[in-house]
Amino acid sequence: MGRLAAASLAGTAVEFYDFFVYGTAAALVLGPLFFPTFSPVAGTLAAFGTFAVGFLSRPLGSALFGHIGDRYGRRPVMFASLILTGAATVGVGCVPSYATLGVTAPVLLLVLRFLQGLGLGGEWGGAVLLTAEHAPERRRALWASFPQIGPSVGFLLANGVMLALSATLSDAQFREWGWRVPFWAAGLLAAGGLLLRTSLTETPQFRELAETGRRATSPLAEVARGHWRLVLLTAGALAVGYAIFYAVSTWALAYGTERLGVSRTVMLVCIMAAVAIKGVATPFAAMLGDRYGRRPMCLAGCAAAALWMFPMVGLLHTARPLLMFLGFTGALLAFITMFAVVAAYLPELYEPRVRCTGAAVGYNLAGVLGGALTPMVATASAGGSGPPWGVAVYLTAIALLSLGCFALLPETLPKQVAEPARESAAA
Repeated sequence: MGRLAAASLAGTAVEFYDFFVYGTAAALVLGPLFFPTFSPVAGTLAAFGTFAVGFLSRPLGSALFGHIGDRYGRRPVMFASLILTGAATVGVGCVPSYATLGVTAPVLLLVLRFLQGLGLGGEWGGAVLLTAEHAPERRRALWASFPQIGPSVGFLLANGVMLALSATLSDAQFREWGWRVPFWAAGLLAAGGLLLRTSLTETPQFRELAETGRRATSPLAEVARGHWRLVLLTAGALAVGYAIFYAVSTWALAYGTERLGVSRTVMLVCIMAAVAIKGVATPFAAMLGDRYGRRPMCLAGCAAAALWMFPMVGLLHTARPLLMFLGFTGALLAFITMFAVVAAYLPELYEPRVRCTGAAVGYNLAGVLGGALTPMVATASAGGSGPPWGVAVYLTAIALLSLGCFALLPETLPKQVAEPARESAAA
């Protein structure tokens, strides 16, 4: 389990590095480089539009790679998705700017971002299922949470490289070539991730499906016919997590640097410190999910998110580093209270024969609802000189929507695990 968890964590870290480094670049430099004829705000919105394309392609990737995972095994998904995402990310770093290629430059950016999302849409399902289906019942949320630590590691890697380059290069150097370096580095990281995954074995549950001939012939069609309500509920339930994370990591970065005049370095340090705390808290929240259940943790996280969005926006608007850090940390702790357990929760909601497709499609549709639109909606609604309360209203509304969806989902903690946990708590 240690080797499986490490390989899953490393792979998701690499793939989310690829995904996040684009978001940081979109907030900092892609607008003026690829949309120079736009106003500063419109250029940022256009850059966030290309950012959103990656979310739109993620459900397609989950359907494509989910079919592979349910028909041919979870293991092949982990290799194919990593290769696709890594290659697309390196490609982004090689695209000339608008000044060189004209309108072809942003078109190429869109295509490569689409491929990035396609690969990431398959990665999560493969990595989570390989870990969750090997894990013992009593520690399933804990072991399955390791791939969920990967996004934190990937974010810290992506922004750590951006921070180092931003601090050591002049603004002109950073805009000319420095922002490309993190994208080029993705090739080396992808090669390392592939090497770690070579020793992985297929999951016992998939081997049983293959041996008994019970694999789904058309997993996506089965999910659409028999599990469509569950897919929509899980997508709505998880939307708040995406909205919170990208409001903090992408929109707040652009808002802080462009509207509040805070330096890139200060903003990146505040956000990275909050993400590091989120990463450390992940396994502890997962252990609570193994003890008290998946659904209670998700409901608690949603409620905390709904209560914290207005304080977070107010703290951000102060432009004071410590207060911004506290606002970001509170939001991300509410986020991870939910997302630490969903890697066990979603697979348990679906039967094994369509699990890779159903869990991944629901998870990535949530990205469209919560992640794709948040930076654009937040940027558009953050006008005026006062705190951007419209952003807080938007995020609170998504939190309440997700709370309602979680309330309609069942608990999946196995009874043989839940009953001893309740007896121990009562004692």
